[in-house]
This record gives sequence, structure tokens and C-alpha cells, in this order.
Amino acid sequence: MFKTNAKRIIKSGFFAFFRNGFISLSSVLVMIITLSVIASVIFMSAILNSSLEEIRNKVDVNVYFFTTTQESDILALKKSIEKLPEVKQVEYVSAEEELTAFKARHQNDQFTLQALDELSDNPLGAKLNIKAKEPQQYEGIASFLQGENILSQKGQSIVDNVNYAKNKTAIDKLSKIISSSQKLGFFFTLLLIIVSILITFNTIRLVIFISRDEISVMRLVGASGLYIRGPFVVSGVLYGVLSGIFTLIIFYPITLWLGKISSNFFIGFNIFDYYISNFAQIFLIVVGSGIFIGAVSSYLAVKRYLKI
Repeated sequence: MFKTNAKRIIKSGFFAFFRNGFISLSSVLVMIITLSVIASVIFMSAILNSSLEEIRNKVDVNVYFFTTTQESDILALKKSIEKLPEVKQVEYVSAEEELTAFKARHQNDQFTLQALDELSDNPLGAKLNIKAKEPQQYEGIASFLQGENILSQKGQSIVDNVNYAKNKTAIDKLSKIISSSQKLGFFFTLLLIIVSILITFNTIRLVIFISRDEISVMRLVGASGLYIRGPFVVSGVLYGVLSGIFTLIIFYPITLWLGKISSNFFIGFNIFDYYISNFAQIFLIVVGSGIFIGAVSSYLAVKRYLKI
């Protein structure tokens, strides 16, 4: 009996959807706009996260050592730093490698190169490049480097300079950008969902008003509340499914056209490649959002306006 009623409710929902063709089309078009904005937020978040990740990878803390510091002391400090939970990576650059890189950066500055050649010893010391898992964790790493951990076996300081203070402004700005972008994206998406629910809510209310005579007849013949309400919820879900599918179809040529542009402008991020490689996830989010909006708004509308 339940299976039979379910089939009838679904069939009635599809029938009501196509019978009220103009209203259904209007609801689908409005929901397509909303889901398009939600999809745009997904792509913008991916672009932002990719760009921030590139910036995050370029932000680090450099620890410069005295030229007299023993390599064994530096490597011992490196192991201690790597044990910190907030550290992602520690790279050791020897004094010789630092000198080679310095000459490469100043290859067009003959005066500086000649001055280096006149020196009998390498004026540059070794260094450690430290990358944290999150930008806000650099302060803790800097505090660690200011303690007794930077002393050699003889009890002398081995660190000449730590450039955290120099990079602190850039690190703090990056942390604020990441936090603000996450909050803004969440707020914007939530606002759109609420607006879509209200629009679909009013659409279902209009459908209920149009079907008032049919509903009265169903009441007279003893139809259950679930049988009367069910088709409206099914129609709402159908709005969401079709809107989600059409939104994904629309975004295929858009992302294809924007692929090369985004790759050149956003540090190698190709929005079309992202769309294809993450299609299953995007499909679930977009279509799922459409079903959620359609089902919730339909349920609220029938509960509010369909008194049985």
C-alpha cells in the first residue's frame, strides 16, 4: 500500500510540474540563477584558495647563521624545529649554496661580484628556510627560535638573524585575507540559500492557490494529508534537480572559455580543468543544493498554506 501511494504521489508531482508549465519554468529559471551564483562561489573559492596557497608557499621564516657556526649545530637545530607540530617543512641551505644563489641574483652587478672575488672567505653563512602549516603559526616558531634552542653545544648563540619581524606584516595580512574570505563565502552562500527558499516558497504557495479546487475535491473523497501534500514537495524537488542539471550544463562552455584566461591570470589555475576533475563533487553540491532548497521551501509552503 505504501509503495502504491508513493508511486501515485511522485506521479502527481510530475503531473503538477508539467501542468503548471509557466510557473514551473519561472521557478526553475530563478533557481538556476541562484545555483549559478552558488557554483560561482565554488569556483571563486577554488581560485582564491589556489592563489592563497601559492602566496602561502612563498611566505616563510629564514634563519641566518654566523659564518663560524658548525654545520652539526645547524642540523641539530633543524631536527628540533622539524619536531614542532606547526612546522610543515624545513630546508637547509649551506653557505656555499647561499653564495652561489647570491651570485646568480647579482649576475649583472659586476661591482658586487668583483668585491666578492677579492674576499678570501665566504662572507655568507648557512640558513634554514622554515614553512609553517598555517600563517598564524609563524609567531610560535619565532618564539621557539628566541629561546635556548639556538645555542650551540658550547652555550653560544649560533643564529645571526631571524627575519620573522620583517615578514610579520605580510604574514598577518595573509592570515586576515584567508579568514575574511572564508567568512564572506559562508555568509554569501547562506544568504543566497535563504533567498532561494523564499522564492520557491512563494512559487509553491501560488501553485497551491491555483490547485485549490482540486485540493477541495481530494479532501471530500477522503485523501490523506500526505497524499495531498506530497505532490507539491515532489514538484519542489523536481525544480531543484532540473535547475541543478541546467546550471551544470551552462557552466561547461563558460568554464571552457575561461580556462586559458584563468590559467594565465591566476598563477596556472585552469578553471575548466578544475570543473572536469571535480565534476562529481560540484554535481553533488549544486544538484544537492537545488534539491535541498526545493524540498525545504515546498515543505514550509504546504505546512503554512495547505491546512489539512
